[in-house]
Amino acid sequence: MTTTADMWFDPRCPWAWNASRWLLEVERVRAVSVRFQVMSLSVLNEGRDGLEEWYQEWLKPGMGPVRVAIAAEQKYGNEVLRDLYTALGDRIHHGRAPIGPELYRAALAEVGLAVDLADAAESSDHDAALLASHHAGLAPVGEDLGTPTIHVTADGRRTAFFGPVVAPIPRGEAAGRLWDGVLACANTDGFFELKRARTRPPIER
Repeated sequence: MTTTADMWFDPRCPWAWNASRWLLEVERVRAVSVRFQVMSLSVLNEGRDGLEEWYQEWLKPGMGPVRVAIAAEQKYGNEVLRDLYTALGDRIHHGRAPIGPELYRAALAEVGLAVDLADAAESSDHDAALLASHHAGLAPVGEDLGTPTIHVTADGRRTAFFGPVVAPIPRGEAAGRLWDGVLACANTDGFFELKRARTRPPIER
């Protein structure tokens, strides 16, 4: 029986991008079906004290991409998020495209979606749906966490966790071995955390 992995992403998060590309590798080597869901780092950090100045600046344009993604999902269905996320992420993380209408329109056009969905970036029309998706993803793992958040459903049982935070992206069977290990940890009753300091950037420049 195929296992389902739902991953909540903010298009601008580089660690989520790595995790998403890892999951697509996992699909190739394990009986796993990946679905993508939208969350927002801007929503997550709204009203928080003590954020570093650079991060506060980074968050400012953050609602645009997630609003476009949730508007596309509302119009076309969840299945469009996979390709739209890839189109946005390639431009953001590898093309260094500025966040704005040109980015949204190019990504939407690439995957054959209505380019006027780019206007959703400046609209609150889909914010209720965004908040619902955001909280559905984070509630089982803790609202103080963020992305990547993954829910794994197999044999009617759901396991939810934050992570993995990984760079570079594991490929092929290495991706499968990481998947096996992550599930072994996540499915252990009472297991909460395994962590070490990051020693490299998420996306190599």
